[in-house]
Amino acid sequence: MKKAIKGIFLTGIAATVPIGVTIYVLVIIVGMMDNLISFIPPRFHPDRFLPFHVPGLGILFTVLFIFIVGLITRSYLGNRFVALGEWFVNQIPFVRSIYKAVKKFIEALFGDRSMSFRRVVLIEYPRTGLYCIAFVTGVARGEVQQKTSGMVLNLFVPTTPNPTSGFYLMVPESDVVNLNMTVEDAFTLIISGGMISPPEAMGVPRVRKQPSVKEGENHGNLV
Repeated sequence: MKKAIKGIFLTGIAATVPIGVTIYVLVIIVGMMDNLISFIPPRFHPDRFLPFHVPGLGILFTVLFIFIVGLITRSYLGNRFVALGEWFVNQIPFVRSIYKAVKKFIEALFGDRSMSFRRVVLIEYPRTGLYCIAFVTGVARGEVQQKTSGMVLNLFVPTTPNPTSGFYLMVPESDVVNLNMTVEDAFTLIISGGMISPPEAMGVPRVRKQPSVKEGENHGNLV
């Protein structure tokens, strides 16, 4: 009886904790977005026209604001205004470095030729005999590639249990082992600290063709 009750309790935890954490994170995000409405002039505030407060309006206004900015930026005048703003930012030494780094990262992540994580590999790190999961983000270019004997890949090695932090490594392609698992499975494996294995390890094969890396290819085709 004691073992059965313990099993039922653990099953309940496994079912409710992920849902509870998800709801908690969503509530925090919605609350943060709702705070953005405070920047709207009082006479235009939605709560003034509605009989009650609607949670999540901040998200709607944020998405609408970003969309409008995108429309304006695509126009001729908007494009010229953005160019003028970038010229002004480039005149400030410290701010210039931060702006360029963030801009390149956003363009790489959301651009048409996205270089986001699409390929999972295995490497020996931090020393020979120890292995870790890494994501290919592209091929090293310029001086790095010229001063190495073989093809070098750009890799991101995430940390556990927070995969948003990690290490940037440049590893020879010959030292990289391709994996068939998807990015989602790899993140699940990393976040869980190895407690949740991908389908391949559980007897459910998942076939995924790994693209070859050739020098001169576009980053978007590499990962």
